[in-house]
Amino acid sequence: MTGPPADTDPPTGAGADPLAVAGAAALVAALRGARQTVAAAESLTAGLFTAALAGVPGASTVLRGGLVVYATDLKHTLAGVDAELLAGLGPVAAGTAEQLAVGARTRCGADWGVGLTGVAGPDPQGGQPVGTVFLAVAGPRHTSTQRLKLAGDRWTIRIGATRAAVEELLRTVEAAERP
Repeated sequence: MTGPPADTDPPTGAGADPLAVAGAAALVAALRGARQTVAAAESLTAGLFTAALAGVPGASTVLRGGLVVYATDLKHTLAGVDAELLAGLGPVAAGTAEQLAVGARTRCGADWGVGLTGVAGPDPQGGQPVGTVFLAVAGPRHTSTQRLKLAGDRWTIRIGATRAAVEELLRTVEAAERP
């Protein structure tokens, strides 16, 4: 993908949504066109993905909800991440992101689930360096997980993870709609 069309770029200037993310409008449109919904379980982004979608007019037709599971125990109790997986791999792992995505999808009754976990800094966590992000997308037919390495301060890493999630879900929804 070369980037979203200009009409999906976030607005700028007075009154602009400070949480607007490029591609969010295109994602909402793609989900609406497919008559599908999304939910998220977010750790390091703490609701930024959900807020970015909610800022798009018409998002209420596709956004089921979100779980902010910043604390490790909430990943288990709210999102359904296996306690043994958390104890073994830790909260910042591909398996954790996958189970967050599946948990968001099933617990919120959505077609798609997004899971985000990682380390925004300033210190490493559980052996994972700052900028490590695991992103998972769970859908009707499969779940995919990817590891990102992002650079910058806490905000830059968190908004970068949000952008990556918007782009990945948009790509996945569009691919699922192709014959």
